[in-house]
Amino acid sequence: MSEQKNALSEWVETYTQQMYKWAYHKVSDSEMAKDLVQDTFLAAAEKISSFKGESSPKTWLFSILNYKIIDHYRRKVKQPQQMENQSFEQFFTSDGDWIKNKQPRDWSEDSENLLDNPTFLAVLKECLDALPEQWSTCVKLKYLMNKKGDEICQEVEISTTNYWQIVHRAKLQLRECVENKWFKN
Repeated sequence: MSEQKNALSEWVETYTQQMYKWAYHKVSDSEMAKDLVQDTFLAAAEKISSFKGESSPKTWLFSILNYKIIDHYRRKVKQPQQMENQSFEQFFTSDGDWIKNKQPRDWSEDSENLLDNPTFLAVLKECLDALPEQWSTCVKLKYLMNKKGDEICQEVEISTTNYWQIVHRAKLQLRECVENKWFKN
């Protein structure tokens, strides 16, 4: 038992910073990232006797952390929320044509390296955070966690039709937000 306790203490010392960076990258919330890492180590402490060393401690801990992140998003989606009346009417006419000032503009070739730009990433985070919670969760699971649509539907317990509608509307909102906050500056 003492040997397991020493191993866990060593893992906390060795992997906390890396795990925090990963969790923060996935949830974009410093306090939540800290909580997820702490929950990971608590779960590891409870299950350390089942760790057989078939993988590295880092792999085992990150696996637990990834499940904690997924559970975090699953809980967020299940929370009651007030969905804003976000509809296609703000982007399209009744005939299905783009509203002139809402039509997407072409982003220049300069935009190729935007994900390397910390200022752009801050704008993107602000735009993601402005989405309704369920929309933001679906987008983050799809594009940050690289989950497939059917996996996301199962995890957040929504229909495939609802999922694709959410992702489509979220992308429209994100594009408009990024254009207004980044490209019009």
